[in-house]
Amino acid sequence: MQLPIDRQATKPIYLQIRDRMRRLIQSGSLQPGEKLPSIRRLAKTIQVSPLTVIEAYGLLEGDSLIQSRPGSGYFVSAATLSSSAETTFAPTQEVILQDHGASGFYEQFMASLKVQAQGGMIDFSSGFPQPWGLEELQKISRRAISQASETLFNYGFPQGQPLLQQQIAQILVQQGLEVSPKDLIITHGSLQALALVMQHYVRPGDWVVVEAPTFHGAIALLENMGARIIGIPMTKTGMNLELLEQYLHSHHPKLIYTISTLHNPTGLTTSQAHRQQLLELATHYQCPILEDNAYEGLNFEPVPPPIKAIDPHHWVTYVGTFTKTLIPGLRVGYMVVTGEKHQAILKQKLLHDFHVSTVSQAIVSEYLASGRYRRHLNQLRSTHFQNRNVMLQALERYFPQEASWTLPKGGLFLWVHLPDRLSLPDLCKEAFDQGVLIANGAAFFPGQRGYPALRLNYSHTPEEIEAGMKIIGNLLHRHLALS
Repeated sequence: MQLPIDRQATKPIYLQIRDRMRRLIQSGSLQPGEKLPSIRRLAKTIQVSPLTVIEAYGLLEGDSLIQSRPGSGYFVSAATLSSSAETTFAPTQEVILQDHGASGFYEQFMASLKVQAQGGMIDFSSGFPQPWGLEELQKISRRAISQASETLFNYGFPQGQPLLQQQIAQILVQQGLEVSPKDLIITHGSLQALALVMQHYVRPGDWVVVEAPTFHGAIALLENMGARIIGIPMTKTGMNLELLEQYLHSHHPKLIYTISTLHNPTGLTTSQAHRQQLLELATHYQCPILEDNAYEGLNFEPVPPPIKAIDPHHWVTYVGTFTKTLIPGLRVGYMVVTGEKHQAILKQKLLHDFHVSTVSQAIVSEYLASGRYRRHLNQLRSTHFQNRNVMLQALERYFPQEASWTLPKGGLFLWVHLPDRLSLPDLCKEAFDQGVLIANGAAFFPGQRGYPALRLNYSHTPEEIEAGMKIIGNLLHRHLALS
């Protein structure tokens, strides 16, 4: 590949490479799926440093124009969906009131772990990205441990290692959230952060607002605490705020739990206006917000700043994690806690576990310091972008017309709304018998009382997505024909 480079120009060479390759892709000279020259080969051809090519490829990945396939190289991304594509997702808007019941979180989580351990199945039910980049992880881990060897055998601060707090604060500032390192508390993943905040605000018998559907782990935490749950239905733009206001007025809940960016399980992201209105309602009714943004960073296009970014009066606690974007097994999450509640929650954190593993913190810190985390996110976004498109195309090919689904702009999931006459337990069992594990959407509703739906994880290879979706689609057609 010949890429003319002007070495006298003021524009940096890596930007020249990016711009010329972008024109080749957008003009059709480079076709979707076409393999690009390796970093070493292109650097040799145009006589630049490999680092220059890495920077250019990283920017092209960030624009979802190319994707990296570990062990295979770089490829032009699959054709993007039309920007005019719109979701037909429009479920019935019914509020769910739950004062007792059992979520399906434990059963689904354990089923996914068993399938991962055994292998040989397509697991669309998982809440994690697929593992890759293991060689890089080993190198970074060795370097992190050697550099932090003197501190690894000592107790750490309950709020986390100061360097990691500073690094996370810098990431959040780039996302529009002005935060100080002292506002951060490092946790064992985001689930511990959610539990600590819920325990601070909620007592047995209190009402708590959640989106319906929502993260089934949060439902399980609230059930375990003896809370009563108000499930406010999701529209295609986010939580139904009209219904929310009605129940803020009538039930006086103690907490609103929301996933504003790349919602789990629907994949939806709310607008700036929706976030502002939600905060105004919470402020008016004096109801704190717990903002869970576990998938932020996996967005395909820019997203609004978190609700916490427009919260001058400390109504919002913000939770994030590296579990979904880096390495699930490290169990490193964090929360931004401002105002008077910071000290109280930190004390509870100390009683839970003293501190998060110093080894895990050191590895995440090294990822951030090396600059590899940004490139890693670019590669994840590029891969997930192509895989999402493959799954959406498979939905069009294999699923019945009665089904509707969301069009996520990032993350790991899309959400499929199915006809009421289907028996999802039977469908899930038959899919499992044919080698596909799917997540019954009932687990994501309070009391498991929502409409029939599936949460599908698209962080698989295109071949696995195609095969798995064909199996599910055939089963859906057969079940509907018999119903």
